[in-house]
Amino acid sequence: MKKIVPLMTTILVMALSVSLALASGGEAEGGHGGAEMWKGWGIKTFNFLVLVGLLYWLLASKIKDFFVGRRAEIKEELEKAVERKAEAEKKFREYSEKIDKASTEIDGILEMIKAQGVAEKQKIIDDAEKTAKKMKEDAQARIEQETKKATDELKAQAVDLSVKMAEEILKRSINQDDHKSMVKEYIDKVVIKH
Repeated sequence: MKKIVPLMTTILVMALSVSLALASGGEAEGGHGGAEMWKGWGIKTFNFLVLVGLLYWLLASKIKDFFVGRRAEIKEELEKAVERKAEAEKKFREYSEKIDKASTEIDGILEMIKAQGVAEKQKIIDDAEKTAKKMKEDAQARIEQETKKATDELKAQAVDLSVKMAEEILKRSINQDDHKSMVKEYIDKVVIKH
């Protein structure tokens, strides 16, 4: 209400100024037109003031309610915007913390994977060295076994060959009498010992 009074006063002063300007312009043209002009100006000013007063009386509360309601809406929207901004900042901080935590976890996982990779590589190398050593030992044992087998076979063949050669030599050098004396000697030894 306090703001409307200065507005009405300003409108009234402007209307009077315009009316006076129009009225003074009319006297320069002719004599009797000034009184009628003041009368017309007064009626128009009165009508205007009545119209403004009537509009004020009819619309002032609605205009006031509109602006008060609008102010309340704006205030409410500002409060909601502040709340949404606070929520958005809170979510931003939460997501930022989650991203930082995830980055830290990813870095830790990468370091763990690298460490496991190095350990796995060393394990593979150690296993390969053990396998190579075992293969070498197995090969050495197999070589020794094959060498012993070949040596035993050669000895057996040498013994067989020696027996055959001795047999041949004996067949050629022993006659029937030598044979009989050897059998007798053998029998004497076996009978005497038992």
